[in-house]
Amino acid sequence: MKHLKELYDYREMIYSLVRQDLRGRYKGSVLGFLWTFINPLLQLAVYTFVFSIVMPNNIEKFYLYLFVGLVPWLFFSGSMTGGAACIMAQKDMVKKIYFPREVMPISYVTSGFVNMLFSFIVIFVVILFSGIGVNPLAWLCLPIVMIVEYIMALGGAMVTSALTVYFRDLEYILGIVTMAWMYLTPVVYSIDMVPERLRPLLNFNPMTPVINAYREILYYKQFPELGNLAWAFVLGLIVLAIGILVFNKLQKGFAEEL
Repeated sequence: MKHLKELYDYREMIYSLVRQDLRGRYKGSVLGFLWTFINPLLQLAVYTFVFSIVMPNNIEKFYLYLFVGLVPWLFFSGSMTGGAACIMAQKDMVKKIYFPREVMPISYVTSGFVNMLFSFIVIFVVILFSGIGVNPLAWLCLPIVMIVEYIMALGGAMVTSALTVYFRDLEYILGIVTMAWMYLTPVVYSIDMVPERLRPLLNFNPMTPVINAYREILYYKQFPELGNLAWAFVLGLIVLAIGILVFNKLQKGFAEEL
């Protein structure tokens, strides 16, 4: 509780770092903040071309099916890969002044989360023009799913940011890991396409129930299965607990390693 109170006392620092990251994310670019919407749209165009024309499937309105899973995945993978360098990026601050080191991954993941929320504006617009319709009651569960994913992403970022201080190559390895992880998560395909004997293994992937929950709400217009949501929440807490343990164990040597 004392540590949580200390983090709360530094809430203004977290807010300042989040604002700084959001403002500097596309600083100097011609389109600026519009890249928040253009990036997921361009990735959507590439994946839609590959999996609708080059490797066609039978999923109706695949562009929407893909978009609903792709935007949350980009937030999670970005938290893992970009979050890995958040301590290194502020190493001078870490060496010179005292503050709870958890502030760094918290601010980075929160910035990515806010960016994802802006991207969801595009999702809502696509849903509106797709004619697929909405279920307002099911949408009430959307904040819950987002919070679960935030918890999971924060736990992952705390692990990767702490380990990267001691093992600098991890920042680059994670790019390959997250690429492979995406194809082990039903982002660009339906879980029904996976052989039934392999589906239990897929469900051990902490992002599988999260992506499924997003799709159930936004694509299938139904309440997410309580079992999937509960499992996602439990996995999120486990990932966060591991992240806190690893971070607290390693942060004592940050100043010396940096």
